[in-house]
Amino acid sequence: MYSLKTNDKNEVNVVKQNGDMYTVFMLHPDNTDYQQFKKDIQNGVVLNDAEGNPITGSALTTFLETLP
Repeated sequence: MYSLKTNDKNEVNVVKQNGDMYTVFMLHPDNTDYQQFKKDIQNGVVLNDAEGNPITGSALTTFLETLP
């Protein structure tokens, strides 16, 4: 599961939760975690907003279109 988070510089980061482990990464094309994130989201893995609500439908499509 992935969640979007905004840091203190107002940059959007992604948090990947795998059991009790968390990985935080930036949305940057050179980042291998980011590359896997894009594949996972396009294949139906859940993406939550900062409040923990799933992003679905047109909101998810719009978000994916904005990614670098």
